[in-house]
Amino acid sequence: MGARNPLISIVDDDDALRISLENLIRSIGWRVQGFSSAEAFLRSNQAHQTGCLILDVRMPGMSGLELQRQMVMNNSQVPIILITAHEEHDQKAKALEAGAVAFLSKPFYQEELLNAIDVALRIRDQKVWLVHQNVRARREGNP
Repeated sequence: MGARNPLISIVDDDDALRISLENLIRSIGWRVQGFSSAEAFLRSNQAHQTGCLILDVRMPGMSGLELQRQMVMNNSQVPIILITAHEEHDQKAKALEAGAVAFLSKPFYQEELLNAIDVALRIRDQKVWLVHQNVRARREGNP
């Protein structure tokens, strides 16, 4: 079920928005789990199961950008989409340079988010395929 129906994790301190996004994503048929903070996500141990991570940029405690940085430092391959109602001048560029798939300003259209998730999952699938190919090549004696 995991590969065919990936888990989409949402980290946003705005309960109403997070629940709305959970309902939208669930209506498409994807599995979804919401978290009210970056710390709650990290405590949940969901990072290894997450196929796409949607992060609010500005939250109390650890921000979405800080969580993205931590995920990158931990060599996470989880594609990240950042969302914000408070876009600061250089945030988008920094987030995209660090590997974010998309950076959406609230309010955004549902289609924008769903398209970004689709792109993120395609990227994740390509990375998984490449890892499997590398493992297979090593087993067969090809570097």
